[in-house]
Amino acid sequence: MKRNYIIALGIVVVILVGFFIFNRTKASGAADIIAVVKKGEFRVEVETTGELEAKNSVKIMGPGSVRQFQIWEVTLQNIVDEGTVVKKGDWVATLDRSEFQTKFNQKQIDFEKANSKFVQTQLDTTLQMRQARDELINLKYGAEEKEIILQQSKFEPPATIKQAEINLDKANRAYQQALENYKIKRNQNVEKMREVEAELRKVRGDFDGMSKILESFNVMAPEDGMVIYEKGWDGKPIKAGSRIGMWEPTVATLPDLTKMQSKTFVNEVDVRKVKPGQKVLIGLDSDPDKKLKGVVTKVANVGEQRPNSDAKVFEVLVEIDGTDAALRPSMTTSNKIIAQVLNDVVFIPLESLHTQNDSITYVFKKDGIKITKQEVVVAETNSNEAVISLGLLPEEKVFLSVPAGMDGEEVKLLPEQNGKRRKKEAKEAPKDSTQAAKPSI
Repeated sequence: MKRNYIIALGIVVVILVGFFIFNRTKASGAADIIAVVKKGEFRVEVETTGELEAKNSVKIMGPGSVRQFQIWEVTLQNIVDEGTVVKKGDWVATLDRSEFQTKFNQKQIDFEKANSKFVQTQLDTTLQMRQARDELINLKYGAEEKEIILQQSKFEPPATIKQAEINLDKANRAYQQALENYKIKRNQNVEKMREVEAELRKVRGDFDGMSKILESFNVMAPEDGMVIYEKGWDGKPIKAGSRIGMWEPTVATLPDLTKMQSKTFVNEVDVRKVKPGQKVLIGLDSDPDKKLKGVVTKVANVGEQRPNSDAKVFEVLVEIDGTDAALRPSMTTSNKIIAQVLNDVVFIPLESLHTQNDSITYVFKKDGIKITKQEVVVAETNSNEAVISLGLLPEEKVFLSVPAGMDGEEVKLLPEQNGKRRKKEAKEAPKDSTQAAKPSI
């Protein structure tokens, strides 16, 4: 009888305990999702989205030399479809030449004027020099005539001889003056011809240069390859109607598809973890089954702000190992940068971590039917998990969310951390410099 009573009492206790546990589980609902503390290899990974591009490529350039004619932008009228395979010398694009054509027409008029001025000046100087030479010849003949008259007047009266000498002297002086004037006039005309010739040479050079530039508005492929559109300042590929700056007049590129890289951006929080030489696991959105490997080759030192984003990011280049004929520029990639690999460490899901006053990190640890609000020390983290250096042991169980009724529980502090915290608070506490007032006598 007594034995039956004990058995019945035990059954009642079991039912009550089960009812209590059931009600608590029911009340907490999804909050009672539990994870087991793991120990093993932990990877500190930085996950980003990137875009494939060729490591090396040949630029297809527009007529950048139009800058010397004060033309800073040109409209792209037409361009071949992106991905078109072209041969060297094939047509790629046509740029709007209307603004340049106006300047070219004016330069053609300037060239014709300069040429006409050169010819006119040449004719004028030729005529002037011919007249000057004829005058010299006539003056020389006149002096010779005066000399003959003087010779013939030796039997004439002295006055007649004197007059003949004076006339000869005047003729010689006129000839010498004309000869000096001829030399001066010749030098003047030589300099005048040099001036108009230099002006003509300059205008002709500009005209010939503009003629060649005019031809370059039809952009041709400098090498064999696949045409990939250049991206504008907004990150979007240029197209017909886009304006191309003449400081960097790249219309498209011919990439070397044998060596590809993924261009990605890492936020300023994670960029300190990323360094050149780190291994990268790469996936393709276009082919989820394809897995590639790569290595970080460059990390930008200066951050930038991407369009439609307030966060600062840093450019990171990842070179892809080997060659794959299926890879094409602009393909979207998912990059998993392996920043660090830790062995034999304890780690839990990030969802298990909670903070109090931004200074204490804790978890809800399950120990049988008991739940403890336990302080932990977090080391490294990745996108899913966190390494715990103090506070948890392998195979212990933690809740992924706050269990019902546990919000107000006190955190069980770690002795090591509590001691450090007290020392820090004592060090930071302001010292009381006031002294107790002495009682008056």
